[in-house]
Amino acid sequence: MKNLFFSFFFILPLSLIAGVTVGQQAPDFSLEDASGKTVSLSDYKGKTVVLEWINPGCPFVRKFYNEQDMPAFQEKARKMDVVWLSINSTNPDHRDYMTPEETRAWAKEHGHDVPWLLDSEGTVGKAYGAVTTPHMFIINESGNIVYQGAIDSIRDTKPESVSKATNYVMEALTAMDKGSSFPNAQTRPYGCSVKY
Repeated sequence: MKNLFFSFFFILPLSLIAGVTVGQQAPDFSLEDASGKTVSLSDYKGKTVVLEWINPGCPFVRKFYNEQDMPAFQEKARKMDVVWLSINSTNPDHRDYMTPEETRAWAKEHGHDVPWLLDSEGTVGKAYGAVTTPHMFIINESGNIVYQGAIDSIRDTKPESVSKATNYVMEALTAMDKGSSFPNAQTRPYGCSVKY
């Protein structure tokens, strides 16, 4: 049944999936991180920012964290002076919900070392149109969305596929770092549904 659900999402036109579109100014937001500190997108004005929708209960998310692949991508981004923010929009009534304490423990165990923002009311996720975990967005230095969609090109939960896939996010960040264009500005996200 899950596979049918995911397939249903991916036959939708992209215009119906995203709440924001490539080229649009990114909506500002303020959320608390897992330590209780308020973080706003506007804090990073003039910086390139990656937004990653995350839910550790999702096997697609675990694909990227169990082998430390996502932390490696985050570190590469940091070296390019890119800000990476993870956002969890899981409803507190859902079984996948994690308390701030559980979030901090999971992050430490899995090498997650970027701000983890709690969007339990789903306000920011819905504003951006985040539909899966992961669902990725890149915001350029001018505050415009320049990428939204999947993290990579292989839509499965197997960790070994990470090294074989085209990583759309890293492809875009590398091109932006060199002042070049990149071929994939919008792709269909894949993963578990965001648990609003």
